[in-house]
Parts: sequence; C-alpha cells; structure tokens
Amino acid sequence: MFPASPLDLVEKDDLVHLVRNLVLEQLDLEEILGQYQEERGYPPFHPAMMTGLILYSYSQRIYSTRRMARACQQRVDFMALTGMQKPDFRTIHLFRQRHLQALGRLFGQVLRVCAKSGLVKLGHVALDGTRIKANANKRKGMTYSQMKKAETGFEAEVRRWFAEADRIDREEDALYGPDKSGDEMPEWMGDKQERMKRIQQAKAELEAEAKEEAERGPDPDKTRHEKKPTGKPAETAHRNFTDSESRLMKTPDGFIQGYNAQVAVDSQNQIIVAQTLTQSSNDMHQMIPLLKQIRTHLGRQAREVSADAGYCSKQNLKALVQRHIRGYVATDRQRKDRNVSRWVQRMRQRLARGARRSRYRLRMQIVEPVFGQIKHVRGFRQFLLRGKTKVAAEWSLICTAHNLLKLAAARS
Repeated sequence: MFPASPLDLVEKDDLVHLVRNLVLEQLDLEEILGQYQEERGYPPFHPAMMTGLILYSYSQRIYSTRRMARACQQRVDFMALTGMQKPDFRTIHLFRQRHLQALGRLFGQVLRVCAKSGLVKLGHVALDGTRIKANANKRKGMTYSQMKKAETGFEAEVRRWFAEADRIDREEDALYGPDKSGDEMPEWMGDKQERMKRIQQAKAELEAEAKEEAERGPDPDKTRHEKKPTGKPAETAHRNFTDSESRLMKTPDGFIQGYNAQVAVDSQNQIIVAQTLTQSSNDMHQMIPLLKQIRTHLGRQAREVSADAGYCSKQNLKALVQRHIRGYVATDRQRKDRNVSRWVQRMRQRLARGARRSRYRLRMQIVEPVFGQIKHVRGFRQFLLRGKTKVAAEWSLICTAHNLLKLAAARS
C-alpha cells in the first residue's frame, strides 16, 4: 500500500547499508555537527548525510564532486543513502572543503570499529610507502638556478615594457592631449608579470627552506656523508608552481610530481592501522610516526613489524626495541663493514638466521596488495587536492574507504 523506498531496491548486504548505519549510529560527528549551531536555520542537507555520501563515494571509486552529484541523480544505491536528495557538486565541494580535516580524522573511528569487529590482531604489521601523483604538472616548475636566470630576464623585459609604455603615453599626449585616457598598461604585459611574481615567490620559498635547514643542522640519521647546510638553496633545488608543496619523486616508471603516502597494514585482514603522508621521498623518518599512530588509535602496539630497507636506521631499530616490538627490517642499503651500527648488525643476523622462513617474507604479501587495491582496483592514482595539509586529509579518506570495504566484506 506504500510506495517502495530506495532502500528496498538495494541488496541487504550492500555496502550502502553499512555506511548509513555507521554514520547514523557509531561515528561521532560532533566535530562536524558542532559547526552548525547558528540560529538562522539548519543547512539544506544534513551534515551526517553529506558525510555518508563522501565516505560511500570514495569506496565506490568516485572522487570528483561532479561525479558524486551525478551519482545522486542516477544510481539507486546513492538515492538510498541520501534519501532521494540531490545536492549539486558545488554543495558537495564546499562541504568537503569546509570539513576536510574532520573527515580525515574519521579514519581513527572507522579503524576502532574494525578492531571491535575482530578484524585487527596486531600480530604482524607491515609498513611501506608509495608515490602518488600530485594535482600538478611536473613540467610547470623550475630549479633554483633557472629561477635566478628567469627573474633577471623578466625584470629586464618588464623595464623595457614600462619604457615602451612611457614612450606610447608621450606620443598619445602629443596626439590626443594630456587629459585624454590612454595611459593604461598594455594587456600583453599581464601574463609575464604574473609569471615573474610566481617565480619570485617560489624562489623565496626555496631560500626560506634552505635557511631553516641550516639553522636545524645536519641530519644525524643520514646513512651517507653530506655537506653541512649552507643556508642557500642548491642550484638544482626544484619548486612546482601549481602545487608548491609537492615534490619530484623517483618511481619505477620515472619521475613524478607527487607525495609519498605511507601505511601500516595488519596481517589478519589487510586493515590499514596507520597512515601518514610526507613530501620526502625517503621513508626513514616515517616508521616512528606510524607506530605512534597505531598506539593512539588502538591503545596497544603490534607484536611484530616488517619493513623494507628504506626504514632501516639506528633510530628506527632502537625504537622497535624500546616499544618491545620484534622487528624485521631489510638491511640491504646499509654498509657491510665493521663501522655499521650494532643495531643494524643484530637485524642483519636475525634475518640471516630466518633465511627463507624469516617473518620478513610476510611484508610484501601484506602491504603491497593494499596499494594494488587502492591504485588499480579503485583507480586512485592522483590526488585531486593541492597542498600537503589537504592532500594528507584526502589520503586519510582513501584509507578510511579501504577499511570500510574490508569491514563490509567481513560482515557479508
């Protein structure tokens, strides 16, 4: 006697039901809902519905707000989630932009739901990083040396433009009279002036970074000798004009303009138990933040941790022992002489004793499939947002969607 609800048209074990119930019953959205306390009325679309829409979209390989809005109009599962409401792409974009950091922090809550469901054991956790393209063209950038040459060239050209503009003004004053219009800057000057401003800004950022590095001093964990920071950028230092916080990074397929996305994955069900994002292509300084995040989210630490040679350093190996974690970290990139630290020597002996049966062999089969699922199965190969803070929140959403899919698979 009543018309069918969109929920009736979706299979009972569909992910949309899990996301809907999580958002309505289990996730604490006070950080988002607390921003809607004004007396002028409620937002046109409930924040909980919008949160569910974004989480579900990311789990369905939909990352663009335009595609999200289109799905709300065309797909039954999205209609079931939104209750037939159809927010446009600008509304979805503004909501995500306003609450991006809060949405990123939902990773911890979803992870704890997975732990309560018995999907996280922390018996063995594997760490690794992957390079993901930034929303920037690697060719739209310059080295510090190129910036200095371009800045000098542009300054000379701009001076010539102003001299030419003055000459034209004098001719027009003589032709039309001094009170007539005609002294505006020619349009053809605009683009190169704007480019010069961007070059000067990027050059200043490189100089500020070099000065900060000099004040900080040399890195004690570097495995090879490097010159003491001078306070001046290297001539080869590079800065991108589109996303200045992204970096050129080497991958098996060549160099990309991107970020280094890090995860720690539990062996039981390939749940991501920690995630970070860094501008550095070096993984060495990411182990301790990942271990701290596991402890923060789950209240306990992993019993075993495996990682490739990029994480091998005295500081990291010592941190594993201090946290009572049995580590399996590759030592391939460390020197094989007597001067290598005793921490690296002990790890090398541990891996040698285990040989092919070493627990280190679990690393690749635990963490590499997760990157494959994110990049190849769900098609996330490039960030949509720009700037490290926004990109880090976007990576957190991607990891949250991954855990949601694992949770749904376990409950089906």
